[in-house]
This record gives sequence, C-alpha cells and structure tokens, in this order.
Amino acid sequence: MTDATSSVPEVIRNVVELEELLSRPTQSAIRAMEQVEGDILVLGAAGKMGPTLARMARKASDAAGVRRRVWGVSRFSSGEARRELESQGVETIQGDLLDSKFVDNLPDASNVIYMVGMKFGTTGNEWVTWAVNTWLPSLVSRRYAKSRIVAFSTGNVYGTVPIGCGGSRESDPLRPCGEYAMSCLGRDRMFEYFSHTQGTPTALLRLNYAVETRYGVLVDLARRVYDGVEIELAMGHVNVIWQGDASAMALAALADAASPPWVVNVAGPEILSVREVCQQFGRLFGKPVRMIGWEPSDALLNNGEMGHRRYGPPQVSVEQMMRWIAHWVAAGGPTLDKPTHFEERGGKF
Repeated sequence: MTDATSSVPEVIRNVVELEELLSRPTQSAIRAMEQVEGDILVLGAAGKMGPTLARMARKASDAAGVRRRVWGVSRFSSGEARRELESQGVETIQGDLLDSKFVDNLPDASNVIYMVGMKFGTTGNEWVTWAVNTWLPSLVSRRYAKSRIVAFSTGNVYGTVPIGCGGSRESDPLRPCGEYAMSCLGRDRMFEYFSHTQGTPTALLRLNYAVETRYGVLVDLARRVYDGVEIELAMGHVNVIWQGDASAMALAALADAASPPWVVNVAGPEILSVREVCQQFGRLFGKPVRMIGWEPSDALLNNGEMGHRRYGPPQVSVEQMMRWIAHWVAAGGPTLDKPTHFEERGGKF
C-alpha cells in the first residue's frame, strides 16, 4: 500500500493520478483505522472533498488490515461520481439528507464523518443555509447517538484576526461574521449539545482551506495570474492545506472523538501572503501579475499547530502544491469551476 509519505510526482498529469495521490493515507490515518472499531459512514461523499476522504478511508482500512464497510452518502447528482466511488470499494447510498426519514433509515455505523455544508448561495437563501448547517446536524446526532462523529467545521467561526498573531487557536473566542459563519457556529453548537447530553464521542474540525489542483484558494489565484485578471488584495493573507492531508487528519481524529467534543484546527503551518503567492505564480507562468489595493492588517487565519503535533505535519508543502497547480492550469487541466470567494470580508457568500 502506497501512503502519503511515499515519493510524489513532479507533475500531476490527469485526474486519475490526482485522485490516487489525494487519497493516499498517512501513517496517522492508518493507525486510527487500526484503533477504531466498526464501519464508516461518510455523509456528503460527493462534495469537493468527500470522494477523497471516502477513498482514503477504504485504503487506510485495507492498509491497517481491518475488515469494515465504508459507505458514502450523497444526492449523487453525477452518476459517474457514484460509479467511481463504488469502483474503489466504497458502497454508495443516494438520497436527500434533509429528509428525516432518509436519515433514520441509513445503516448503523460506529463511525460517522460529517462533511455536509452549504456556503455558496447563502445570500438570499439563508433559510436553506441554516437548515443544512444547523438543523441537519441535530438529525444526524440523534440518529447516531452511539457512534463516533467527526464533523467538519470552518475557521470562519473565529472571524478575522491580526496577521501577526499566528492565526486563531482552538481556545480563542468565536466571532462569526455573516449568516454563513453564524450558521456554521450553530452546527458546532448542535454537535456540542448532543455530545454533552447523549455522551456522543465527537470531534470538530475547523478547516482553512483545503486545496487540490482543481479547486481551492491557490487555484483561484493561479488562474487569475495565468489569465491576466486583476487580483484584489482585500484578504491579503491566507493559510491552506493539501486536501489529502486534511482528509487524513479527519480520519485520524476518529480515534480522538470525545465527550465533550475534541476541537482541532485543520490548516497549513504557514501564513501566506497573497501578494507573494501571486508573484510566485507569475514567475512559474512567466507572466506579469496585476494586483490592486493593499493588504489589510487582519485576515481569516487558523493556527494548526495543535493538529500538527497530534497527527504530524502536512506531507505536502505549499511550494509543491503551487508547482502542481501551475502545471495543471498551464496544461488546461479540468477544474471544478467553483471559486472559493476567500477574499470576501463581509461574510456574504
């Protein structure tokens, strides 16, 4: 079994290679699969990050020598996405998670990874956002009261912090800005409530920001540089993490789920200057960079030190991500065509 610490390619040539690389489990993920018992249910398995995590759960379990079922649950609007997961040994279940009867009839599983969320399209549809981000967690928590739950959250719940502080830590006060971030705090509170009242072992992962070659902050910036589009510096600093590393941390966190919940930031170790990232992409592409405005003194930033100490540092560096992404963009590789809008400062998505 090849894991994430194995040698990595100089370039990623196609989606098949990308998916294989993204889903390589780390040693910490494999150890967690040895420690936890029972099957794994991934809710939101067809989202941007869900297929990576579901595949990795299968690979890590196999590498650990543990026989278990891995289910992926989603609406699966793309039949191809569903077939690809099934070809990797992930059993799929199609349905609407906002249907309480559907949730009640999902299979029993000792381990649940919750990846469902609504961000883009929130403005004008706040009522849907709150239902997805806050009401649905209560349905899942009641259905899986006796399971371990790892739930993805977001660093947006912290609000912006000064650049020089090193990023928000898990113990910092929460100051969400806008309906999306407030509903995500509602998600955290629902999982906390049921963890306290039911004793459900839970881990909350506050993510800033997962990146691969088809999606993410670095892809947004690379495409703007490559296309000669002006880059607004409204959010002048950011931290990112390779999507495979973030997925591995989520699997490892299953072994740390607790009541009250274990809370951990999932983020890269560096605070990146957007200006410097764009300049580096300009050098990689051999193109001029057009930036407007000036960097504010604060940004949405997570401090990921606690997670790195617990699960090991990310395996893929920012420099490697940028080289992969630059080659992918220049070669015309496919993207998910879903801008991150990371530069949004008013919380409107």
